[in-house]
Amino acid sequence: MSTISQRIEKLPVTPMLWKVLFLAGIGWLFDAMDQGMVSGVMAAIGKSWQLTPADLGLLGSASAVGMAIGAAVAGMAADRWGRRTVVTFTLVLYGLASAVSGLAPNFTVLLFLRFLTGLGLGGELPAASTLVSEFSPAKARGRMVVLLESFWAWGWIAAALIAYLLIPVYGWRIGFFLGGIPALYAAYLRRNIPESPRYLEQKGRFKEADEIVSKMEHQAGINTSEVAIDDQVKGKISTATLSDLWNKTYFRRTFVLWILWLGINFGYYGFVLWTPTLLVGKGFSLVKGFQFILIMSIAQLPGYYSASYLIEKIGRKPVLVVYLIGTALSSYLFGQATSVTTVLVFGCLLYFFSLGAWGAVYAYTPEVYPTSVRGSGVGWAAAIGRIGAIAAPYIVGLVYEAKGNQVGFTYVFIILTIVFAAVAVVVAIIGIETKGRTLDEINVS
Repeated sequence: MSTISQRIEKLPVTPMLWKVLFLAGIGWLFDAMDQGMVSGVMAAIGKSWQLTPADLGLLGSASAVGMAIGAAVAGMAADRWGRRTVVTFTLVLYGLASAVSGLAPNFTVLLFLRFLTGLGLGGELPAASTLVSEFSPAKARGRMVVLLESFWAWGWIAAALIAYLLIPVYGWRIGFFLGGIPALYAAYLRRNIPESPRYLEQKGRFKEADEIVSKMEHQAGINTSEVAIDDQVKGKISTATLSDLWNKTYFRRTFVLWILWLGINFGYYGFVLWTPTLLVGKGFSLVKGFQFILIMSIAQLPGYYSASYLIEKIGRKPVLVVYLIGTALSSYLFGQATSVTTVLVFGCLLYFFSLGAWGAVYAYTPEVYPTSVRGSGVGWAAAIGRIGAIAAPYIVGLVYEAKGNQVGFTYVFIILTIVFAAVAVVVAIIGIETKGRTLDEINVS
């Protein structure tokens, strides 16, 4: 007798899995566009509204506050009402708030709209990665989730193109319009996305789960009439509390994930939202800064694709450690860069390693918890991580303002170097390896 989860583990990568990956990835792309747009907007709006570096840091932090709340709430909601419901609703919320941000009459209103945008964005990302992870067999799970994360690179490239070609001509508002409105269409496309069969199995909705998996088996050429189905469910899905995630079973896993998410968010959002502004402070023009970001953004793609290959070859922990150390080293070198060549070379390395690390984080995180609490566990990890995303833009603004354009640039990247290196050490020493293990095996280990 085979359970739904066991049947999924026997499958190859099917057309339905590719469909789930694509529909989840399209939303991911527009989420990245929005975050990339803020990077370009911060540099442009600072001049337009005469904002201080601390004000700009607050703008970067506003959406991160929403992301923290959205991740925690949506994670629990995904365990209660389903992954599909959450990934659709959060994308609608994000798209509406992002589009309306382009109409903001003043800084205060823009901060509030960025908070609402963050609610949708923060809830959408962990729920989407959980959905793709639960649709995937162990042998392809890491690769598929990293490929999902790679849509972020395409969204960031689109944002860089808009920042480079359109914002200098039409102003910063065009960026939010182009980021939010297409996201609503992506939410419409998601009406056809199926629910996670593992989630349905845990909820006791065997007929729905069987229909989905049977279709995948048919696509794989497996005769479903020969598949014996076990209708015994291990337990109903429940919303995990914080104390559940810190009990004896999950303490080590939760500790590593929270440090990982906190550190990588602080480091990533500490540089990515500020880079155009920091480059202007180094003496480059705003347009030249946007051009640099476009080139650096393209370097994300080989970062993702190399991580997606290596994560199934050498494991989650080695990829995380290597790419985090690479990010730390690149961050230090970028902080020392003075010429066009060094800015581009070390900037590309920084984007290559940091986004490869992000791909591994999203692949690794859903694998650590059982299906019954996976949405809550992933959501809380993402929520705690957003504390880093909230703090980093503001702290960078304060440091940059206190130390001045030239010295401040170097100081900022030394701080980020230390953070990335510390996270790599924690993962290397305490983290567990999940490569090649089914979600059921991970659940009981």
